[in-house]
Amino acid sequence: MPDLFAELPAAFAAAFDRDRPWLLLGEPLAAALDVLPSERIEIGISPDVHLAGDKIVIGPGTTIHPTAVIEGPIFIGAGVTIRAGAYLRRGCWLGAGAIVGANTEVKRSVFLPGAKAPHLAYVGDSILGAGVNLGAGTILSNFRHDGRDISLPAAGERLPTGRKKLGAILGDRVLTGCNSVLHPGCIVGTGTEIYPGVQLRSGVYAANKIIKLRQQLESADRL
Repeated sequence: MPDLFAELPAAFAAAFDRDRPWLLLGEPLAAALDVLPSERIEIGISPDVHLAGDKIVIGPGTTIHPTAVIEGPIFIGAGVTIRAGAYLRRGCWLGAGAIVGANTEVKRSVFLPGAKAPHLAYVGDSILGAGVNLGAGTILSNFRHDGRDISLPAAGERLPTGRKKLGAILGDRVLTGCNSVLHPGCIVGTGTEIYPGVQLRSGVYAANKIIKLRQQLESADRL
């Protein structure tokens, strides 16, 4: 696997398996959420924000705009921004300084500190490393149409994950361009940039690369 994370929170560091990073989305994430207090909210909440479920932790300095929907269990660290219309489904962990944009949906995912999905996006069963930025319209798809377990092509073989739902695992400082779509089971190494409009197939992608979309345009005379 490529380099992914320089540092992981204590809740995940001991359980990290470099060769199978998706395991963090299983028992380690469940355990980190299970020990949360029933409710610890250290900011004022607008009456237009909808909170549902148990074990909701929101750290100081966080901003939650009206009409956001937040389901517990969930951990939201200090200085996080959650914009209008965002939908955070149960089972999320957002590190300090993370951003969830307007009308963005996040489902059972981990944002390391400073990770951002700042505009309309879908983040399903994924891990975003520190400083990741998703361009507007990025989709981290997490489910195969045929319902089969997700496996990754790697070194000429198929690497089984044992998961029916797995989005993307993006190393620190990965950037995605607008309207890019990452198919279920993409692992992208630290510092790699993905150009706008790329359809990235399942697989393992090296660190510090640029993944480009090549397309041929034609300019025709108007009749």
